[in-house]
Amino acid sequence: MTALSLSKPRRVRLLPLVALIFFSVSGGAYGIEELFSTSGPGIAVLLIVVTPLIYSVPHALVCAELGTAIPVEGGYYHWVKRGLGRFWGFQQGLLQWICSFVDMALYPVLFTSYLQSVAGFVAPGRHVLFRLGHLQFDLNWFICVAVIAVFTLLNLLGAGWVGESSVAFAAICLTPMLILTAVGAARLIGEGTNPVSTATATTDQSAWTAFGAGLFIVMWNYSGWDSVSNVAGEMENPRKHLPKALAVSVVLIMVGYLLPSIAALATGADGDAGWKGWEAGSFSEVARELAGPWLQLAVTIGGMFAAVAMFSALLASNSRLPLVLAQDGYFPQWMAKENRRYRAPVASIVGSAAVYALFCLSSFANLVIFDVFLTNIGILLEVAALIALRIREPELERPYRIPGGAFGITGIVVCLIGISVWAAWQQYVESGTQAVTYGLVVVAGSVLLYLPLSRLRDRRLRLAGADVPPEAAGVSTPA
Repeated sequence: MTALSLSKPRRVRLLPLVALIFFSVSGGAYGIEELFSTSGPGIAVLLIVVTPLIYSVPHALVCAELGTAIPVEGGYYHWVKRGLGRFWGFQQGLLQWICSFVDMALYPVLFTSYLQSVAGFVAPGRHVLFRLGHLQFDLNWFICVAVIAVFTLLNLLGAGWVGESSVAFAAICLTPMLILTAVGAARLIGEGTNPVSTATATTDQSAWTAFGAGLFIVMWNYSGWDSVSNVAGEMENPRKHLPKALAVSVVLIMVGYLLPSIAALATGADGDAGWKGWEAGSFSEVARELAGPWLQLAVTIGGMFAAVAMFSALLASNSRLPLVLAQDGYFPQWMAKENRRYRAPVASIVGSAAVYALFCLSSFANLVIFDVFLTNIGILLEVAALIALRIREPELERPYRIPGGAFGITGIVVCLIGISVWAAWQQYVESGTQAVTYGLVVVAGSVLLYLPLSRLRDRRLRLAGADVPPEAAGVSTPA
């Protein structure tokens, strides 16, 4: 690799685009373990199969149409702004950036969850270095910060290099899961075991309750289809490659969850590796039970690479949100500055990474609840923008168009609204009003921020003697 090759911004090609979507949504079966201990094997497998049909595929279709019609940097921010206007575009951009605060903290935490299975001394709270009020800064947190720093540097090379590295990471993290699948399937077949003979986690848990309890977990594991749209301006031929990459990724991700999970059930329900005790990182113990320490180490390394690859891919996406908000005048202009050599938004990447490091101090479970709630708000805004653009701009060039006309759009709307409302209700039943309250507080704050930031933006434009740019008025020019 020469200095000359590094100096040229690399475009995201088709295979790296598939890898970016894969890691923006999934990263493999790592992290899905808690679904089985929460809902039971039968319901968990059902959720893995059904959720893509009613959640992932509808959202991927929305992303394919809007992403090919408006393939610009900042992706879904510009979709919503063009379809619904500046106010809603601002809400989409700011809320999804705030959502990324909790989302991005999940991956360094997941990294340390796998690491502690072979190095117990890194567990949270084991080695506290200092405290600041109620905040506890331990060795676990500093490892999270180190992970963030390394992949922040990678992102400063641009989205193209993040995509290229994601291909290599995919090979590293999927190989141990392929081995685990083969070993676990052989045991299931040899013992004549039906891995899903038990439907729910406990005998007194109804299928309905088990389905609702696991829905938030599996929705998080199937969310993020729109993330890659934020780097559409750095893709190679997004109008051709994006629908293909989304289609391949939907199948790859579902199979990547389903096969290793079923094979892992060969360990049974009880014991150190039994599914009743599974939590994030438990596949390491499953691997040891199935094949010994060598597979445990391989799965642990695979899980660690999956976690950091997800962080890297999503940092490339989320860091473009403050970039486009700054370009439209809502944030300071220095946040829109790009590195001349690699054309990466340095301030947005570094600033976002610093916030994510602070949020690593939160717990994994609480973060997932908050993340899914805000993510679904963003998805519903994208669906509204899709409908608005179909009505207001029927002549807009759409290289990919959702089939089925009004019937197809209606099916998507029913699926996405239905599952979002159902998940919110089940979360309320399980955990009360905490997640909804926090989510509504963030939404209210974003709404209140729009007026002063919009006025400040207009004042800056007047002082500069400039007209309102087309992008700020909700008009985007395809890349």
